[in-house]
Amino acid sequence: MRLRILPKEEIPRMVQALMADYQVVGPKAKGPKFVFEPVADPSEMRLDYNITILSPKVVLQPPGERVATIRLEGKAPQVEPVVEVEPTVIFGAHTCDLHAIRLLDRAFSDEYPDGHYLERRRQTLIISVECLEPCDEHSFCKDMGALTVDEGYDLHLTDIGEAYTVHVGTEAGEAVLERYAAARAATDADVRRLNQVLSAKWPRFTHRLDFDAAELPAMLATAYEHPIWAELGERCLACGSCTNICPTCYCFNVLDSIALTQTEAVRTRRWDSCQLDEFARVAGGENFREARAARQRHRFFRKGKYLYERFGTLGCVGCGRCIRTCLVHINIVEVFNTIHSSA
Repeated sequence: MRLRILPKEEIPRMVQALMADYQVVGPKAKGPKFVFEPVADPSEMRLDYNITILSPKVVLQPPGERVATIRLEGKAPQVEPVVEVEPTVIFGAHTCDLHAIRLLDRAFSDEYPDGHYLERRRQTLIISVECLEPCDEHSFCKDMGALTVDEGYDLHLTDIGEAYTVHVGTEAGEAVLERYAAARAATDADVRRLNQVLSAKWPRFTHRLDFDAAELPAMLATAYEHPIWAELGERCLACGSCTNICPTCYCFNVLDSIALTQTEAVRTRRWDSCQLDEFARVAGGENFREARAARQRHRFFRKGKYLYERFGTLGCVGCGRCIRTCLVHINIVEVFNTIHSSA
């Protein structure tokens, strides 16, 4: 695909034009932090944000969504699937979150394809932005191989000063650029400037893991009885914050709410967390992961081993959201480094 150049002053006009045909979701300031929310005015969008509280996953897998209506009249219940979706553009996703979305794509299209997620994904365009500086001291995307990306986007922007270079990733992205933006072809000088910007970015990101992340699955395979799990279990509040803000966690619970008339019910699904006590509680009141230590171990194994074995990619993209959010300062980097040092 061709490399194009988009002057920065064209971004608001491009967003305004997109809003006529799409719901545009982008990074917006919320106090001192940032969130991905629908954009009502292009001036709200902040492409210079560091990191959002929640990832763009909220667009593709909402925290709560109606999935079916159930009619209870007659001899047998009649289930009517509900897919609430509209054409959407995610504008400004960082590269770590792109890697997370690629994992979600695999998970929701694997053995049991999820029609709700896949329809929402089909109607969503992604315009991403290259990260040129660490979000903050908690980022370790370089360690996890999520600092850059070469697929998973429709358009990918890189800040080169007065303009953005635009890598076109799909035919849909090419069509968007042609219809909604006044971009020009890149010159040799633009390419040289892009190469300078990308070369300068890498030294700004430091390694925080004491080992290559590719070692994680094998390393964790020998750490099932490591004493650190008991220590984390003592500290953990079982609040679920770490999984709720994780861009690669996709567990959910399904609930049926029956109307007072008992003629209709609504089926919804909501995000769930393996760190909550009731998550692993089954019929008869048994809980196969009752101890907080076991739940913490499961979380780390899922990020560093289980998802890799299932999908061929690690379940952590190094965004650092769980580190920022944990009320008792459980740090995924420190945990992995501790296990490595004792291996």
